[in-house]
Amino acid sequence: MKKLMKIQKNKGMTYVELIVVLSIFSIMTSIVLFNYGEFQAKVDIRNLASDIALKIVEAQKSSLSGRFPPATHTLSDPSTWKPSYGLFFDVSTAIAKTSFIYFTDLDYTDPPPKQNGFFEGTACTDECLEKIDITKGNNITRLDVFYQDSSTASLNYLTVSFKRPDSSAVIKSSPPLNPNISYAQITISSPSSSTATIKIYPSGRIQIN
Repeated sequence: MKKLMKIQKNKGMTYVELIVVLSIFSIMTSIVLFNYGEFQAKVDIRNLASDIALKIVEAQKSSLSGRFPPATHTLSDPSTWKPSYGLFFDVSTAIAKTSFIYFTDLDYTDPPPKQNGFFEGTACTDECLEKIDITKGNNITRLDVFYQDSSTASLNYLTVSFKRPDSSAVIKSSPPLNPNISYAQITISSPSSSTATIKIYPSGRIQIN
């Protein structure tokens, strides 16, 4: 009799208890997975912002160090060419928003003027050195310029370049921008609506928010 009572006291969980435990576990797992997805989206968008900022810094360093473009990009007169590199952004179409261009500003002899600070050509032709594709469904959603008088302008195109020996950024768009620029801002976002911004100041300083 004592042995039987001992066996009854040590019996396992009932079906109801098992269902309750599994339900709690499922709810906790769902919450963790949801939060992880949101966290990963924020990490991805911050990494993209850092990649864009680093590419801008690369353009600045290439210009200041006097790097010549690859042999595939012919200079009209290497003795007078001033090293100039930059990035070109385009948000005019959905496809354009998923990439940006790293370019060198060549010294064309035909109009427009030599080394005008703009990217000329199409993706990966003429002045283009590299087309950087944006993955994971992320994209560039906005291009804006903020002026010293607190006014702003939304852009379809933005060119940020550097030209030796100046470390400051040349910020241009079409139509021409007001010269009193406070900073230009690139906004990027993920499918889950996580966002980040890259600010480029005329001084050459870059800030990620």
